[in-house]
Amino acid sequence: MKITVVGGGFVGSTTAQRLAEKNLGDVVLHDIVEGMPQGKALDMMQSACLEGFDSLVTGTNDPADYKDSDIVVITSGLARQPGMSRDDLLVKNAEIVGGVAENVKKYAPGAIVIVVSNPLDVMTYLVGAKTGFPKNRVMGMAGVLDSARFRCFIAMELGVSHQDVDAMVLGGHGDDMVPLARYSTVSGISIETLISKERIDAMVTRTRNGGAEIVKLLQKGSAYYAPSAAVAQMVQSIVRDEKRILPVAAWCTGQYGITDQFVGVPVVLGKTGIEKIVELPLTDDELVALKASASHVEGSVTKLNL
Repeated sequence: MKITVVGGGFVGSTTAQRLAEKNLGDVVLHDIVEGMPQGKALDMMQSACLEGFDSLVTGTNDPADYKDSDIVVITSGLARQPGMSRDDLLVKNAEIVGGVAENVKKYAPGAIVIVVSNPLDVMTYLVGAKTGFPKNRVMGMAGVLDSARFRCFIAMELGVSHQDVDAMVLGGHGDDMVPLARYSTVSGISIETLISKERIDAMVTRTRNGGAEIVKLLQKGSAYYAPSAAVAQMVQSIVRDEKRILPVAAWCTGQYGITDQFVGVPVVLGKTGIEKIVELPLTDDELVALKASASHVEGSVTKLNL
C-alpha cells in the first residue's frame, strides 16, 4: 500500500510516523516547505531499526509524488489559535485544501481520501466536490477522535482501563457534536448506571470543548497526538479490511433524515472505504441534536459557493 500524508506539520508528521510504525504501507509525506518533509522522513527512517518497522518513508515537495497512492490523508491548513473556532479557519483553509484536492484528483484518482483539516466536515465536503470521487472514498476524521476524547474522560472519571471503554459521538466536529451516553459502555455496562447524570453532562461538555481546551493550554497550535492516532485507526481498518464500525464524517443520502452532506455517523470501514452507514435508533432529542449539528455544517458549506 502507498499512503500519502499531505501536510508536514505536527498532525501530518505524527500521522506519518504512526502509519509507518504500524507497517501499514509505504508513506509519502508532502509539504510545500522545502527540505522539511524530507528531513522529517529521514528522521523517521532512522528510527525503523529501533521501532521494528519496514515501511519506507519519503518526503517530498512535489504533488506528482501522490501518484498511485491507495490512501491520501489531508492535514494541510492553518492550526487553531486560542479564541478561534474551527469555523474561523473556513476561508483560509478552503483555499489550501481545495488546491490539495485538485492535486489528489490529478495524481491519485483511485485513492481513498481522509480529511483532517478544519473545519473538518466542511473541508470534507470541499474535497468531495473538488475530486468528484465516489463518496465512499471520501471521508473525514472526526467521530473517532471525539469518541476517543469521550472515552478518555469516562475512563478517568471511573479510574478504569481505557481499553474497556467504548463510546459513540455523532454530528459535526464542532461545539454542537452529539456524544451519545446511551451508547457508551465500560465492559458492556452502560455508563448511565455507573456515573451520575451531572457528571455525564460535564463530560459531554468537556468532549465538545476537547480541542479548544488543548489549544488554550498549548497557547500556540492544536492537538496532534490523538488526531494522528484516530487517523491511524481508520487507515488500519481500510488497509487490513477490518470492517470496524467507526464514526466518521460520511456522505449521507437520507440516513438519519440527512441528505447530501457530510456529517459524523457510524460506518463500516473496509478496503473500499465506507462500505455502509450504520443507523442507530435515536431518541427524538438525540435526532434533533444531530440534525442541528448537520444544519450548522450545511450553513458553513454554503459560504464556499461551490
